[in-house]
Amino acid sequence: MIPPRPALLRPALLRPVLLLCLALCIAPALAQADEKQRDASQPLPAWEQLSAADREALVAPIRDRWNANPDQRARLMRHAQRWQSMTPEQRRHVRHGMKRWSHLDPEERARARVLYGEMRGMTPEQRKALRARWKAMTPAERNAWVETHRKAADAPGAVK
Repeated sequence: MIPPRPALLRPALLRPVLLLCLALCIAPALAQADEKQRDASQPLPAWEQLSAADREALVAPIRDRWNANPDQRARLMRHAQRWQSMTPEQRRHVRHGMKRWSHLDPEERARARVLYGEMRGMTPEQRKALRARWKAMTPAERNAWVETHRKAADAPGAVK
């Protein structure tokens, strides 16, 4: 004779018990995910409220660049001072330009350096005229223009 099943092993009760166990196992993970989401939606604290480790994580890349490039320190300082004097709109414009630059391939960057080197010494009217001329050029004409002006970009002290 087969002994009767314990009450918890009966199919009608087994499913709810398994679901309850599963919920209890998953609850801590869901709570952590919810806490992380809440943390991401909350504004980050002021600098003074950051932990020493958070401050270090933010400053370390700048310190490394500063220490690794002693000959570039004056330029880094000028850039930092100029950044501080910019309006939020100017900063957005600069970030947009940096993002565009990071997506250029090496050939496009070389072309941009040559073009920038030429435009840097121009008056606003001359720049406008060069932009209009540049837009009217074919790709082959642009490449020829870049090649004729490349020597100025390759000269010592040129912006890289």
